[in-house]
Amino acid sequence: MELVKTLLEAFNAAEYPVVGHGKRNVQVLKDTFDHLDGEMDSDIYGTGKVIEDFQAKIAAFLGKPSAVFFPSGTMAQQIALRLWCEEKSSRKVAYHPLCHLEIHEQDGLKELHHLEPVLLADKDRLITLDDVKSMDDDIACMLLELPQREIGGQLPAYEELEAIADYCREKGIKLHLDGARLFEILPYYGKTAAEVCSLFDSVYVSFYKGIGGIAGAILSGEEEFTKLSKIWKRRHGGDLISLYPYILSADQAFDERHPKMEQYYLSAIELAGLYNSGIEGIRTRPMVPVSNMFHVYAAMPKETFERILLEICEESGIGLTGNVRDAGEGASYYEVSLGDRYPAIPKERLKQAFELLHEKVKQTAK
Repeated sequence: MELVKTLLEAFNAAEYPVVGHGKRNVQVLKDTFDHLDGEMDSDIYGTGKVIEDFQAKIAAFLGKPSAVFFPSGTMAQQIALRLWCEEKSSRKVAYHPLCHLEIHEQDGLKELHHLEPVLLADKDRLITLDDVKSMDDDIACMLLELPQREIGGQLPAYEELEAIADYCREKGIKLHLDGARLFEILPYYGKTAAEVCSLFDSVYVSFYKGIGGIAGAILSGEEEFTKLSKIWKRRHGGDLISLYPYILSADQAFDERHPKMEQYYLSAIELAGLYNSGIEGIRTRPMVPVSNMFHVYAAMPKETFERILLEICEESGIGLTGNVRDAGEGASYYEVSLGDRYPAIPKERLKQAFELLHEKVKQTAK
């Protein structure tokens, strides 16, 4: 048998990969179209039954009057913040230092829209009401990401969220929700999507993360807001002649998976418990997950942790992750996001993998 060279190759070849729903391959699209009538009309430049029905369906789910389908969340959120800034005649927007717009978008907000981000809170903690109260008066809009992905998917208490929303309304600051993983947090809060979204003036949700579609996003809010967002969508080149492969995949995956979010959340709590079962130098953040995701931290260099995880994968058939990142100061971490794969793993096999993790970490510490 040929030796697997990298952790990612080992993970992809594992009998039981732990995270995600399955491989992101062409079969995802084929499964979407299997049951559809080939005579169905496509959408054309943002119009047509296939896109309009889906937009109305998700707007209703989010409790908002209107919604627009975008090919990407990056496009949707930059446009949302620009619109709120134009309404208030201010260039300033506030968000967390590890916000997606700040660290993953090549300064698109600044270069394309000339907006001025104001970073709130320290990068290793959540934004609090006190942080919000410390903002300048000329902030047009604040973005909150729920959950805060880059710090393990942490969430504020719902009461804190309500207090932040009340304060922003009082001060005339628009509140935008980066809800890329909104569906995943609803079981923890015990709220409907509409209840959470009622705290926000505009909402973005993703359809390829926990939902598991191919790509695409929804931007939702009042009618006038979404009407203006369509103009900027066209200016950004987001009005492809047809987006139906993304829309139909998103629709099918939404129906299939949003009812399973509580199952994914409870699975994350169970799995985090295995990581936090006394393995030296291993912990999760947060210790008890608040959604289907969390981070796993190891008090060892990235290369060492990768080697251990690769060995576990080859010896047990359990792929815990395919990607480890450097956390600095001789530590490393990776992200866990659970979906359809996890329930299929035999408990005894999973237990064996964690026994191996305990043993190998112990040997490394000697």
